Amino acid sequence: MELAFSGLHQLCAPMLHQLERLPAPQRDALGIAFGLRAANSPDRFLVGLAVLSLLSEVAEEQPLVCLIDDVQWLDHASVQALAFAGRRLLAEPVLLVFAVREIRQQELLGLPDLVVGGIGDRDARQLLTSAIRGRLDAQVLDRIIAETHGNPLALLELPRGLTSAQLAGGFGLPTRPLASRIEQSFRSRLEVLSPETQLLLLTASAEPVGDAGLLWRAAGILGIDPSAAAPAEDAGLLELGSRVQFRHPLVRSAAYKAATLSDRRKVHRALAEATDQHADPDRRAWHRACAAPGPDETVAAELEHSAGRAQGRGGVAAAAAFLERAAELTPESALLGTRALAAAQAKFDAGSPDRATELLATVEMSPLDDLQRARAERLRAQITFARIRGSGAPALLLGAARRLSLLDAGLARETYLEMLGAVMFAGRFGGSRGLREAAEAARAAPPGPRPPRAIDLLLDGLATRFAEGYAAGVPQLKNALRALCRDAGLSEDDARWLWLACRVATDVWDDDSWHELASLQVRLARGAGALNVLPIALTYRAGVCVHAGEFAAASALIDEAETITQATGNAPLRYTSLVLAAWRGQEPEVLKLTQASLDDATRRGEGRAITLAEYATAVLYNGFGQYQAAFEAAQKACEHDDLGLCGWALIELIEAAARNGRPQTAAAAFERLEERTRASGTDWALGIEARSRALLSNDDAADALYREAIERLTRSRIVVHLFRARLLYGEWLRRENHRSASREHLRAAHEMFSHIGAGGFAERARRELLATGETARKRTADTFGELTAQEGQIARLACGGYTNPEIGGQLFISSRTVEWHLRKVYTKLGIGSRRELRNMLASNGNAALPM
Repeated sequence: MELAFSGLHQLCAPMLHQLERLPAPQRDALGIAFGLRAANSPDRFLVGLAVLSLLSEVAEEQPLVCLIDDVQWLDHASVQALAFAGRRLLAEPVLLVFAVREIRQQELLGLPDLVVGGIGDRDARQLLTSAIRGRLDAQVLDRIIAETHGNPLALLELPRGLTSAQLAGGFGLPTRPLASRIEQSFRSRLEVLSPETQLLLLTASAEPVGDAGLLWRAAGILGIDPSAAAPAEDAGLLELGSRVQFRHPLVRSAAYKAATLSDRRKVHRALAEATDQHADPDRRAWHRACAAPGPDETVAAELEHSAGRAQGRGGVAAAAAFLERAAELTPESALLGTRALAAAQAKFDAGSPDRATELLATVEMSPLDDLQRARAERLRAQITFARIRGSGAPALLLGAARRLSLLDAGLARETYLEMLGAVMFAGRFGGSRGLREAAEAARAAPPGPRPPRAIDLLLDGLATRFAEGYAAGVPQLKNALRALCRDAGLSEDDARWLWLACRVATDVWDDDSWHELASLQVRLARGAGALNVLPIALTYRAGVCVHAGEFAAASALIDEAETITQATGNAPLRYTSLVLAAWRGQEPEVLKLTQASLDDATRRGEGRAITLAEYATAVLYNGFGQYQAAFEAAQKACEHDDLGLCGWALIELIEAAARNGRPQTAAAAFERLEERTRASGTDWALGIEARSRALLSNDDAADALYREAIERLTRSRIVVHLFRARLLYGEWLRRENHRSASREHLRAAHEMFSHIGAGGFAERARRELLATGETARKRTADTFGELTAQEGQIARLACGGYTNPEIGGQLFISSRTVEWHLRKVYTKLGIGSRRELRNMLASNGNAALPM
């Protein structure tokens, strides 16, 4: 259980002759996971994709059924990889059967399940009487059947531990849980065997791989005669062939638990001696650790090396287990603190914050140097943020950052940036002065390295932006964005902050950087197979598509993100879905997503999510022309300076207030917006400024401003606001009685909004056209609208020249599934080849299919 991918290796070992047929990234990932190649840790979900491809290749020969038994004892990395593969099976003739006592693994939740109950009383009675020789008292028989609940193993095993007198009558079953009673039954059968046979069974139970050769080598070291195996085999407890197999895992458990501590240590010592230290150093180190009677620095150092190797194979949980045991065996108190801190960090990285917290208690009782104490403080803050995301985490991160300032400037600056991120995440829950106070604290960070890293530029820019005001921070933030955009080889530290850089890009109205950084984040996540990061990257890229008017592409990216989060068991990401639904005018969907977001955000202390829901509501109701509802939502959203969102909410507030007879509120909001747009100076910013100023102007000034807005927004990527500028201009021209000119802009706005699927704004444009005396024509759905989001993605990639394996690698599906989808695409479009698909796409324009 402690060795990452060990269960997966047992399943896949007979299939590895197909490994070379996998795409190179998948082949390498699986090779690293199985120790066949030496390289950096593979992403475990890329390993899952490699398993999917491997099973698909094997199933080309004949249908394949894989039974994964006793999943509750499987190592976590194997569970993740196999569950991911199972969720992606679609067109492959492959069946994965997970047999588990109770579904506790998050990865398995939601898979089709079949609860296997006990056999009926009639069958239970027949089975029980067939297994017992001699008289069986009817009351005892009824009691056993009732207590075992139809469990066949219990029906067979429990009576074997009872005497004939007990079976005849006057018998009371013990009150221990059923599994414990079955184990006790096996234990009773073990106790009648000879000490030498019991020792052999103990040795087999302590060797988890089932390696018969290793068992016999250890038995030789212990002086066990090979004949000792016969009684165990005759009793049906053990099978010894090319592999060692117990009749049931509870036999293994009973054999191990029944032994004395000294016997267990003796057996582990023999197994360590019998294990090749070059071929399997990690298992040898583990056996040596189990054999150690007390602290042992030599063994602890071996475990520490094993942790490094496990980390390299992607076994975070295994590394954590090795480090934890190494800490337990460390005799010297200072070194104990060092190893316990490393173990706590590994436990946290492996998703075990509770155990990490327990280890931190050991760390804090050990003699530590100042840097170690500061790192421990930072880890405790990170655990707090991961658990509750509340207002307590920023203060803890700030304390750790201040302590690190005198010890490790680079790490201190990263911690200050984490602190700022935590405060921005909390938003309104961080207090009225939360961001400003956090920014002032961050400005006390020690100087960064020269030349500065991108995260150093981000930290300085954000600290200035929230401490001195928006305009003061823009130059530094733009410099940070340029550094990230031009750096082709981002470090891992820099790359993990791309999500924050995307937020910064929207805050400074830099649509080019937003597009480039969001696309880069997706490319890096796809290239690394990092499915824990990819859904976040996809949602940020989807946000770019929403504002570019590419709703179909945004929907496809959101669908992909949701599919991956379901497969990986991560939390769903609703935010871009909410914004997209608002621009589409889907009121029921917006209200449903808003309520879900508000409930989750309040529970987690995530104020930014509430601001986003308020902004999306304002967009929705401005689209419908329901300006009072839009005004109320936008006004709430503008009360908090959430990065990026506040500027967007001001746009909605100005329009809603101007159309709702609140000119003073609109003017005040415009002053706040102008500060931002002037400081930014991009066409996106200045186009929004001109359009918003036009809403507050009259006559010739308004006309010139609307024209400026359209011109500037045409040069930007923000298509939805270009369409809104034409809609507003057409509405203004109609009110000024320039009907002919107004029809031109209203018609264009209606066509554009209808084409992208912005239902609310399209309907608003249609009503305005009717008021000019023109009837708007309804668009008919085109052929490509029949494709699902995933079919559209596959069709676009196929047109781009990608092969089926390459498409599968990008979308984390097998090449067989790609082929299956393409056949459906051809059928729906009435074509038969990729060439025809490319011709059809070319004739319908690049926006016809999702990205």
